[in-house]
Amino acid sequence: PDVIIEAQFDDNDAEHGQDHLQDLLAEDIKKLSLDTGEKGETKQDDVPKVNDPKLLPDKFLQRTAKVVYILEKKHSRAATGFIKLLADKNSELFKKCAMFSPVDHRVPRAYVSLADCPADFPSRPEDYSNTLFICRIVDWKEDSNFATGQMAKSLGQAGEIEPETEGILTEYGVDFSDFSSEVLECLPQNLPWVISSGELAERRDLR
Repeated sequence: PDVIIEAQFDDNDAEHGQDHLQDLLAEDIKKLSLDTGEKGETKQDDVPKVNDPKLLPDKFLQRTAKVVYILEKKHSRAATGFIKLLADKNSELFKKCAMFSPVDHRVPRAYVSLADCPADFPSRPEDYSNTLFICRIVDWKEDSNFATGQMAKSLGQAGEIEPETEGILTEYGVDFSDFSSEVLECLPQNLPWVISSGELAERRDLR
């Protein structure tokens, strides 16, 4: 790379003449020399020169790998978001699909079938501009910018606590359905229930 030297020119330099100034510049250039042939200059990271990379020490190797199998899918493939009509009204997809836009921008947008949307959505899409929906991603083709989704249910108005909470629980795969009768039978049936004195004696009271 080019080296730019900025020299300060003052009255003393003028007295010694132009030759003295050139000598100073030459000396500065020597100090900034990038010549690696001189002893004590750059070390090139001390990389040994070998033809076979396998002979290099581990610290000089960049390990690489590739994914061969997906052991567990962490994401539930469910997302909370809004639906809207496609922008291109002349396309074939406009008559078949709507666009699902997730609230979480890490999740891709998806085409959903109009048959899964509310019946009056194509004619009155503005009525659903603030309605939250749950959509599950079922496919994402390599040649498409958008995934393919399947509408699960309508949650309700955005901003309300219950729809927002249900959406979060669904996205993270949390089962919030009612407990079964078998589970409820495990609980004390005679209410009000209190801890017996014998049980309290064996426990550390953290109240």
